[in-house]
Amino acid sequence: MRKIVAVAIVVSLTGIVSLFAPQPTRAADDKRKYLDRIENSGVVMKEILDVPDDIPQSLLDKAECVIIFPSVLKAAFGIGASYGRGVMTCRSGEEFEGPWGAPSMMALEGGSIGFQIGAQATDFVLLVMNDRGASSILSSKVKLGADASAAAGPKGRDAEADTDVTMRAEVLSYSRARGLFAGISLEGSTVRPDNDGNEVLYGARTPASDIVLKGAVPPPKEADQLISLLNKRSPHNVSDRK
Repeated sequence: MRKIVAVAIVVSLTGIVSLFAPQPTRAADDKRKYLDRIENSGVVMKEILDVPDDIPQSLLDKAECVIIFPSVLKAAFGIGASYGRGVMTCRSGEEFEGPWGAPSMMALEGGSIGFQIGAQATDFVLLVMNDRGASSILSSKVKLGADASAAAGPKGRDAEADTDVTMRAEVLSYSRARGLFAGISLEGSTVRPDNDGNEVLYGARTPASDIVLKGAVPPPKEADQLISLLNKRSPHNVSDRK
């Protein structure tokens, strides 16, 4: 009898302790969510760069940074507000001339984004074309078309990329929905660092600019496809800085 009582007490105490013990599963699940986002972004970037009428090579080679938002969702209520989470990677170094670096988590928010043919989920790729645009986006919430000039990006490898609109824009945006790839205007939408996501992913509240430009944290292995793809397809920044 005493043995049975002792076992019952031990079981009860174990249950009580477990209630107050740290729960690693939730933290691990949250981190896995962000790692999956990085992997999905690499897949989206590869698929887009593999289509015949993709982003012009001349524009990719002049871009300081790339932002990928896989499967942005359009809400079915209100004014069509959108919600997307993705990643931003830049050429490393103060002059954006080094290899592509570790990704920062990013957020895309806005109203009435023009989704193609009524699609409910759309992939977006944004090229950030100068250091002013990159610095602004990495430091705070930026409204495209107001805080940073934006335009629909031309597509096709032989597309004319030196138009006035293209040359003036700080951000060029593309979309892909239901297999269709096109330049799309995201004016009125906001882009900002997802600081909470960075904290979960990297274990510290490191500024997005330090992650992307200063190599403050090593990239996770889930970023290998995205980083190696960009380093292979566009290893050098050829933008005219004069």
